Amino acid sequence: MATKRDYYEILGISKNASEAEIKSAFRKKAKEFHPDLNKDDPSAADKFKEAQEAYSVLSDESKRKMYDQYGHAGVGAGSAGSGFGGYSNFDASDFDFGDIFDSFFGGSAGFGGFSNFGNTTSSRTRATRGSDVLMRMNLSFEEAVFGTEKKFNIDVVENCDECDGHGGFDAEKCDTCHGTGTVTSQRQTILGSFLSKGPCPDCGGLGKTYKRKCSECNGKGKVKKNKRLTINIPAGVTTGDRQRVSGKGNPGTNGGENGDLYLEYIVDEHQYFVRDNDDIYLEVPLSITEAILGCKKTIPTLYGNVKLSVPAGTDSEDKQKIRGKGVDNAYRKHKGDMYVIFKVYTPKKLSREQKNLIEKLSATSLETDEIKEFDKFVRKNS
Repeated sequence: MATKRDYYEILGISKNASEAEIKSAFRKKAKEFHPDLNKDDPSAADKFKEAQEAYSVLSDESKRKMYDQYGHAGVGAGSAGSGFGGYSNFDASDFDFGDIFDSFFGGSAGFGGFSNFGNTTSSRTRATRGSDVLMRMNLSFEEAVFGTEKKFNIDVVENCDECDGHGGFDAEKCDTCHGTGTVTSQRQTILGSFLSKGPCPDCGGLGKTYKRKCSECNGKGKVKKNKRLTINIPAGVTTGDRQRVSGKGNPGTNGGENGDLYLEYIVDEHQYFVRDNDDIYLEVPLSITEAILGCKKTIPTLYGNVKLSVPAGTDSEDKQKIRGKGVDNAYRKHKGDMYVIFKVYTPKKLSREQKNLIEKLSATSLETDEIKEFDKFVRKNS
């Protein structure tokens, strides 16, 4: 016969372990070696049974004393646990196995008649915060840059005012589950008899029903309403930014607080201004004479027109910075700049007089260093 392992060693705890440490250690072992959770280890069932036997002794104060003094002989080793058919010395009511068995049985489950794992009623009746709601909102370029006040309608689900969200009146204990909020069903498997526990279908896990159903919400406790909200949108938001509106999401249950409404913005493009974070870019057309001779150019900005000196000899894609004329972003507490990008346009049609002037101009030397270098390359390549 194989030598039995030390119970403290099985659970991986010291001999001075507290009751809470013993329970915590057994929970870990149960998750690790339960046969339905660990199908890869052929010895999982034996290890689980071994951990169950150790827990049944060490969690009992009197048995633990006997074991500490006399070892396995003091507790009748081998009889502490009776396998998957039933935990003879195991008090399941003080140990929550819901997190272990929920994925297999759709609710708390027990072996061989132990069906009191977890507390579905308390989880169904505790206050729960409502879910958040996401809503996308289109803004014009100007609304996003300068901020605005928006009024809009939104469908929200709220607790019924008539029944205060209960769904009915004159509450009484549910006849089906006798107020527990759960019903138990039995299943036969290769490992033995399993009892699975789930929410009561008649009371939805609340443990109570109502003599009179609320006609306003048809017993659901919730009603859909269309509400008009007014929201102040800060200056500087851009596409993808979200703004939280506290308490305007879906209602909580059992007195829980409402969720929040999140507005996600989608900003329209501008005909001329291009925004990059808080900076503004503007492409400004120049005639060929403005580019050659330079000029004073009136430039539109977000805050009105400004005069800008265009230097002589300006090329397409040359850029000037106008400090502080970008987005004044209250949302991020930052102010951007504006960049003017020049684009030189060559006329497609000329009057006879203009053509004559251009021909006279072309007779003069207008070659730049760049043109001279290119001509040199052409001659070399010929």
